[in-house]
Amino acid sequence: MTTAPAQDQRRLLDVQALDTRLAQLAHRRRTLPVHAELEALEARRAQVDDQLVAARTIASDVARELAKAESDVEQVRQRAVRDRQHLESGHGSAKDLQGLQHELESLGRRQAELEDVQLAIMERAEQAAAAQQALETEQADLAVQAERLVARRDAELAEIDSEVAAVTAQREQAVAGLDAGLVALYERIREQQSGLGAAALRGRRCEGCRLELNPTDLERIRTAPADEVVRCEECRRILVRVPESAS
Repeated sequence: MTTAPAQDQRRLLDVQALDTRLAQLAHRRRTLPVHAELEALEARRAQVDDQLVAARTIASDVARELAKAESDVEQVRQRAVRDRQHLESGHGSAKDLQGLQHELESLGRRQAELEDVQLAIMERAEQAAAAQQALETEQADLAVQAERLVARRDAELAEIDSEVAAVTAQREQAVAGLDAGLVALYERIREQQSGLGAAALRGRRCEGCRLELNPTDLERIRTAPADEVVRCEECRRILVRVPESAS
């Protein structure tokens, strides 16, 4: 049979209340909404980073296509300039000049085709640049949002940590001087019972498991010596008899 001063047993409820508050603060620290917001934001940032790599690759590829198309058009244009100068000079036989005329017509058609290709590639280049710019803008916006969320998270965590420090100091004071055997039993039960090692007995009900004691157990507890540490038969937590339990 474990015994401890009745006053120490009642003070144990204060310790339990502080431990419960510490558990609540730890849960709140883990489940702050800002954590989920940051997680979602970081996921989007990673997605945008990947999309931006792809967009820049596309823009680079299209830029090379455009450079080649411009080169092809320029080559045909220069060839046409040379042929026209030759034709306008009048040097050569009639057959040669007629051949130059046909070639100029062919070069004209070829240049028109290449310019159509160039125009289509230019449109694609504009679209690729716009897509890249949009992603770069979003990337910058997300970075700003992330900074704000991190600042908010840090502020909220600092507030919680400050309260944790204050409650921890109160707990140290509450535990100081309590019967060592009682505290050891409480800690062991608390570890086994999801953080709740002691509960008040109010009327016929254990405040730990919220169940009512049967008349036999209730009578045994009420008649037990004041320094006897009694436990709930259902949840095995320490039952602390308080004045209300006599009602």
